[in-house]
Amino acid sequence: MNIRLFDWRDLPVLIRYRRHGLFFDNALVLTRGPVLVPAVAMMSYFASATGIFTYLCTGHNHTGGPLMGQVAHNPGSAVGRLSFLAPETALESDGLPALLEYMVTKLGKRGAMHMLAEVDERSEAFEMLRHSGFATYVRQRIWRLRGGSPDPVKERAWRPGRDRDILAVRSLHNVLVPGLVQQVELPPGNHLHGLVYYLDGELLAYAELHYGPRGIFIQPYIHPDAELVGSMLVELLRDLPGRRKRPVYMSIRSYQSWIEHSLEELGADASPNQAVLVKHLAIAKRVSQSFALPALESGHQEMTAPFIKSESKFGRGLQTTHQEAEIFVSKKN
Repeated sequence: MNIRLFDWRDLPVLIRYRRHGLFFDNALVLTRGPVLVPAVAMMSYFASATGIFTYLCTGHNHTGGPLMGQVAHNPGSAVGRLSFLAPETALESDGLPALLEYMVTKLGKRGAMHMLAEVDERSEAFEMLRHSGFATYVRQRIWRLRGGSPDPVKERAWRPGRDRDILAVRSLHNVLVPGLVQQVELPPGNHLHGLVYYLDGELLAYAELHYGPRGIFIQPYIHPDAELVGSMLVELLRDLPGRRKRPVYMSIRSYQSWIEHSLEELGADASPNQAVLVKHLAIAKRVSQSFALPALESGHQEMTAPFIKSESKFGRGLQTTHQEAEIFVSKKN
């Protein structure tokens, strides 16, 4: 069995499969369409910079042809995503476990600690991923919103997030997202890509936005104390920058299911229940050995910062990927 990066020689395979893939990233599909894009796959040549890796698996016993898979990982992020598998009959192939493991290994080498996939709970793909070591960490439904006035208004309720809003947005994220989920669903980074909603100087909501030619995808975070949520959502549709005539989709995670009542009142359409799955690429281990800390001249202990050193089949580095971390505490000379 041979697994390698996609290259230009594989273009005929991609064109044959382009409408026969299994997709696991809602934001990607709803904003760009359920089609394998040759240009994106060709970017695997520059994957170290773009974070998009497309792989081809040949030499297995499946008679339907080669298998393809794609993962996305932003440099420096702890989370990677499974984008697609192709063709649909890949679920029946004996080469699929090897392809998934190969992609997991590659993500581990880049420092990713988790691999995510979104899938319908009733599908065969859900069972396949569960057997491949993925576990459900949260559930969700995708809603398609209607309406929204494109007319300009003098004062908008929602405005683009700025650097000064980052701390407030992270605080809201930490309040809303359960602790176990926060290990995988990370707070916004150093730049916001969405809209914020303030009332009397207090941040009540943040809407993370993903744009594409086929639609706009929103991941909302709305404080439970917010009132008139339906009106907030109507104003969000009105205030979306550059919407034009594109459809708008909103992901509602199970820890914010109370928002769904407002969406129903607005006439939004809901997808079937989905599971957001995670495969952990790191193994946490408690430190069983205690270390003596050197004393300062004043007699107080010096607290030094621990660091992690790892050695695994994924290589050496400062990441924890499929290995037991060894923690060393530096001592003062």
